[in-house]
Amino acid sequence: MKLTRALAGAAVLSLCLLLAVQPAAAAGGKVESTVRKEVVKAIRADPSVGPALIRLVFHDCWVNGCDGSVLLDTTPFNSSAGVEKAAANNIGLRGFDVIDAIKAKLGDAVSCADIVVLAGRDATTILSRGRITYAVETGRKDGVVSSAAAADATLPESTFDINQLTDNFAAKNFTAEELVALAGAHAVGVSHLSSFRDRLNATTRTPISPRYQAALAGDVEALKGRQNATDPIEKFNIRDMDAGFRNASGFDAAGVDMAAVGVLDNSFYHANLQNMVLLRSDWELRNGTDPSLSDSLFAFRENATVWEMEFAAAMAKLSVLPAEGTRFEMRKSCRATN
Repeated sequence: MKLTRALAGAAVLSLCLLLAVQPAAAAGGKVESTVRKEVVKAIRADPSVGPALIRLVFHDCWVNGCDGSVLLDTTPFNSSAGVEKAAANNIGLRGFDVIDAIKAKLGDAVSCADIVVLAGRDATTILSRGRITYAVETGRKDGVVSSAAAADATLPESTFDINQLTDNFAAKNFTAEELVALAGAHAVGVSHLSSFRDRLNATTRTPISPRYQAALAGDVEALKGRQNATDPIEKFNIRDMDAGFRNASGFDAAGVDMAAVGVLDNSFYHANLQNMVLLRSDWELRNGTDPSLSDSLFAFRENATVWEMEFAAAMAKLSVLPAEGTRFEMRKSCRATN
């Protein structure tokens, strides 16, 4: 599931105020305190790194469990060319420098895998303005294998239909409700055009609001010039777009805190139920025969607290997916095996 600088102005000010007053979790001692301080510092410097750190948890733990393998630049233990970072499904993955900075503070006693889940948890708490919290245990070891092929075979694609999505999550023992809950992470962050290009096609098989589609197509063309890129990045959440874009799309902001730019909240579900989401895989949550899919979408839209609790539980469950393999270590550098 896929994630620039979407936070600005007053939203950044309010975020910085939150960062200044929220304490580190007491139970984790020095490790949790150090992780917290580095995540706070990183988000202050670049708010877009927050969503990236949340995404990093999913992209590490979903492939062979929580083993820090997504961090590796190279490894002699690969059976095929290319590490996970090189996978097509990992396009735009970021936050590695934050993990490196934390590792430099903590040293060899804490695994890179632990740092990933702790940093993702803290980013979640910060971006939700303290409303989403969950406990994270430590003690993970670092894997020595990292395969782009494995990542592309395991991670759900942005063009998956609902059957592919539910099957993918069921393979990890995650329910349809947990799938819908985790998709709410797309209230923040960005996506590359290549991940939602199919949604701009006039013959797209996945319904999208025509007004939103037209506004999106125009914005993408402008972004190509501003970013000097053929595969520009676009904000996931229509809430975070400017008023002109929202008006052109016909977005109904009822029930959405429009001042909460860049905040991890339930606004994703408001947009989804108006057919105003970037990815096909997000729209597909409205499909399928499992009633828990549609029930969850409406429940999470109507009750932010319910979604926050379900998201916290799903992230906690994600963070304990067991590492697969036979060889592990405590890496000295998160980017290379010992």
